[in-house]
Amino acid sequence: MADPAKPHIVILGAGLGGSIAAFEIKDAVRDRAHITVVNKGPSYSFVPSNPWVAVRWRDREAIEVDLRPVMKKRKIDFLTCGASRVRPADNAVDLGDGSSLAYDYLVIATGPELAFDEIDGLGPHGGFTESVCHVDHAEAASEAFERLAANPGPVVVGAVQGASCFGPAYEFALILDTELKRRKVRDQVPMTFVTSEPYIGHLGLDGVGDTKGLLESELRQRHIKWVTNARVTSVEPGLMHVEEVAEGGAVKATHDLPFTYSMMLPAFRGVPAVYGVEGLTNPRGFILADKHQRNPTFPNVYSLGVCVAIPPMGPTPVPVGVPKTGFMIESMVTAIAHNLKQAIAGEAPTHEASWNAICLADFGDGGVAFFAQPQIPPRNINWAASGKWVHLAKVGFEKYFISKIKRGESVPFYEKMALDLIGAHKLKS
Repeated sequence: MADPAKPHIVILGAGLGGSIAAFEIKDAVRDRAHITVVNKGPSYSFVPSNPWVAVRWRDREAIEVDLRPVMKKRKIDFLTCGASRVRPADNAVDLGDGSSLAYDYLVIATGPELAFDEIDGLGPHGGFTESVCHVDHAEAASEAFERLAANPGPVVVGAVQGASCFGPAYEFALILDTELKRRKVRDQVPMTFVTSEPYIGHLGLDGVGDTKGLLESELRQRHIKWVTNARVTSVEPGLMHVEEVAEGGAVKATHDLPFTYSMMLPAFRGVPAVYGVEGLTNPRGFILADKHQRNPTFPNVYSLGVCVAIPPMGPTPVPVGVPKTGFMIESMVTAIAHNLKQAIAGEAPTHEASWNAICLADFGDGGVAFFAQPQIPPRNINWAASGKWVHLAKVGFEKYFISKIKRGESVPFYEKMALDLIGAHKLKS
């Protein structure tokens, strides 16, 4: 039960950002505040492993953690009913069970809503394409993959217009290639990669190091064709309709792509609990935040992760969003934890996130790693490399991160991993 004499910090969401935020904020404020985490369901799931789930290299039990005992051990209240609406003018959150929760400080770490409905026929719920955005989707994708392996046919993988997460699309296309080879049916599966990026390896970041060359080379060597500047207009059973857009915005070509199996990443938008709250979000529903991760209108509201509003890198023929990688999220968490400690002490915030990016894209038999510091160019470090070591590094990272969640620990890891990788390969900028 909350102590009314202590400030109440409410954290919405217990994904990658929300869970480590709970632990790190607890470490920062100790007993000077009461912390409540509100999540939809009791579990944390390691989303980067979803492509492995979709080809049955993992099952969900291996990548999920029941957070109830973890939060109890850390003396953090944990509600699993989710939130229905944030009311920042009232310092309150309406919960999924019909009750409400008052707060002194709110940390929004909800992640996004998946906007499958913006394209007719897209997505796993009433549509005709698979997804690896959620472990439920990945499990369904694994069932569809088994049907593909039994009855091979064309595959279409990629990311639609407005998407801001491209790494998992490349990862999944190449993991599919690896697993289909293992099953001796790759020769019966023509593959096409469809992306809104202006070029292969753009990644929403205008490339990092030679991601363009590295990823183009991977696709060529694996006989995967591609369409860039792609706008998916609709999907019907076994057929995707795509417009290829020229630099000036005119339609350069149209493609009707048949498929037996398709996985397409959607665009993101803000979750219903925050969408359209005046002063809190942009028109897309993402949370507005200053350099201290505070909302300009409601300065006791902080935000981190995919739900934060970040403008795109620049104009592109087809809309392309900016990814929020684990490295960036981790630094947002640390900044918020220290700024909340200062706020509770009556001090002005001074901490800012370091917006850097690191990604390990696993292909099963190899992979590509990149590190951008800062995430948006020009950069101090602009590095990318490939090799079998990337697969081993990602397996190790998965085990490490899940073990930290199980123990309720938040030890910054992304930056150390990035610098270790660069040091190990003698590729310092």
